Amino acid sequence: MGWSLGSGIGRNHVVSSFLAGAALPTLLLFVLASDRVGEQLVSISSWGNGALQALQAAGSANASAGHAAALAQEQQEKFPGLAKLLPDVATDDRTVIITSVNEAWARPGSLLDLFRESFKNGDGIAHLLDHVLVVSVDPAGFDRCKAVHPHCYLLEVTSANLSSANRFMSKGYLELVWAKLSLQQRVLELGYNFLFTDADIMWFRDPFRHIKLYADMAVSCDRFSGNADDVIRNAPNTGFYYVKSTNRTVEMLRYWQASRSRFRPDHDQGVFNSIKPELASKLHVKIVFLDTTLFGGFCQYRDDVDRVCTMHANCCVGLENKVHDLRNVVADWKNYTRLTPPEKKGARFKWTFPAKCKASM
Repeated sequence: MGWSLGSGIGRNHVVSSFLAGAALPTLLLFVLASDRVGEQLVSISSWGNGALQALQAAGSANASAGHAAALAQEQQEKFPGLAKLLPDVATDDRTVIITSVNEAWARPGSLLDLFRESFKNGDGIAHLLDHVLVVSVDPAGFDRCKAVHPHCYLLEVTSANLSSANRFMSKGYLELVWAKLSLQQRVLELGYNFLFTDADIMWFRDPFRHIKLYADMAVSCDRFSGNADDVIRNAPNTGFYYVKSTNRTVEMLRYWQASRSRFRPDHDQGVFNSIKPELASKLHVKIVFLDTTLFGGFCQYRDDVDRVCTMHANCCVGLENKVHDLRNVVADWKNYTRLTPPEKKGARFKWTFPAKCKASM
């Protein structure tokens, strides 16, 4: 006695149910497998009433999965070894501090040495150096990094010569600042938060204490309006910014890079300043702007050394000028930390004025 499927209507119904049931595990496996930052490609909202819809959804899912796999392979080839390196650098909450150098910035006595020294002389932040990934854009800078630092990554940019001290808005400078965004996007896709810091920023205190956990992005400013949520009036500086790893921030990095063609020949900071209202309104990215009292710089100079976390040689043109004035900043900090608590309380401490950087502007 065989298994009868009954009438045409009943037979179609059973076949539909069987095919839908067979397709369901496949789709569920795909959704679970793709539930990673930047790879959640399919949303299943309804199965419909027949096998055709289920099979169409399964076919679409498989095509999307294949596309995602191809993109992942392309990114892996573009950034070889990065995925393996990040777990060794990241903090327990999967955050990586990233800075970038070239040969000129990595030379002995140049910015990389000053940057590392600031952590060692800072207020209990020496351990954060273990979580710093130094990205070099040329082989000579990479070799110098490996001589002084445990976590180095070579990001070769062949479209321009990036070994020299590229001046602001030169071709080499532009290629450097845009190359870093592509790598940062990959870091987010791999599920890691990052705090990017230019190497011409001296660290004195732990900045993570002042980064709001609810923010998708926290960015330093050349000029701070007084309101951390003011997307219009704050003038951001993308030499220092934290980004949380989410689908939304991966899309933000894509949007940021794609916007380059709309504002040529601008740099990443100029484009970000132009599109930040779009990021907030279209992508619903929560951006918080950091107070220059805590995250200082030469653009908006403040003398509140009792609170400052970082000091940036922004509003400054020329590597030699940056190194000269930052050496004064490092010396000032050492003098300050030598004071006793009563002396610190009574002293009216002032940073040495960054004369060379101000003259360069």
